[in-house]
Amino acid sequence: MTRLHIADIEHVRGRVARFADVTPLRHTAPLSDQIGADVALKLESLQPTGSFKVRGAAAKLAGLSPADLARGVITASTGNHGRAVAHVARLLGATATICLSEHVPASKVDSLRRAGCELDIAGDSQDAAFARAAAIAGQDGGPVLVHSVLDPVVVAGQGTCGLEIAEQCSAARLVVVPVSGGGLLAGVATAVKARLPAAQVVGVSMEGGAVMHASLAAGHPVRLPEVPTLADSLQGGLGCDNDVTFPVVRQLVDEIVLVTEDEIAAGMRYALGEHRLVLEGAGAVGIAALLAGKIARPDSGSVVVVCSGANAEPEVIAEMARRL
Repeated sequence: MTRLHIADIEHVRGRVARFADVTPLRHTAPLSDQIGADVALKLESLQPTGSFKVRGAAAKLAGLSPADLARGVITASTGNHGRAVAHVARLLGATATICLSEHVPASKVDSLRRAGCELDIAGDSQDAAFARAAAIAGQDGGPVLVHSVLDPVVVAGQGTCGLEIAEQCSAARLVVVPVSGGGLLAGVATAVKARLPAAQVVGVSMEGGAVMHASLAAGHPVRLPEVPTLADSLQGGLGCDNDVTFPVVRQLVDEIVLVTEDEIAAGMRYALGEHRLVLEGAGAVGIAALLAGKIARPDSGSVVVVCSGANAEPEVIAEMARRL
């Protein structure tokens, strides 16, 4: 059974609007010509924190009581979720602690430090970071845990992106969404399927460590080792008892496809070369999948590709520019 409903997303929309932008949907003539269908890019990369994650953080934190905000908040993140939680917490006058693995890129760590949050860096995976965050939150009087995948309020916040897609492009018949633990994909699928029932929703992940893809194949959430990838924001697990995003994705998402590292790089270069658009690897996987011919174009209607974030390492951006 789906545990997230369109009413949940509509309920948090006002909170999200306080901190997140309604992002533009931009037609891409080159990509449209290449695949033979109208394609538009949903630019979540233009959010105040550089990714869609600000939506979920706003939905959760803006709904906390003054007493809970006084306790502070805690989460674990590869960067984008942590940056969003720190950003919203600062605007609400709350303290934020972000637990990180030792493999988070240095520029994202520096960005979090500049956001004014406290950092807890240890361990070799995001699963370990989430375990630390949960343990600290479980202490008497501890901070409020803000989970990027297992908190239905956070996932509802991500779903506001899907509401915007339905309103901005009623002709959409295919919506392509990056997927890791499924917060964005579950939220967008819930909104799109409710508002545009004829549309397909397809998730995209990298070949190495695609935990949602492997979990769907197994029929239950599984753990996978994290491997180096350009799409580092898509690393991390589902949680073994995931009853929030996993059942929604299993029920509503039509397909999940995987892209190689070379294909991710091609997607990033395409965005930069054709549109002067900076995307991190995770934000470019949808473009990568279309360029590689891994998603069938719809028989009619438009294609919307969610470009989820812009927070690539500066040296990676420079390398992509050199290879244009």
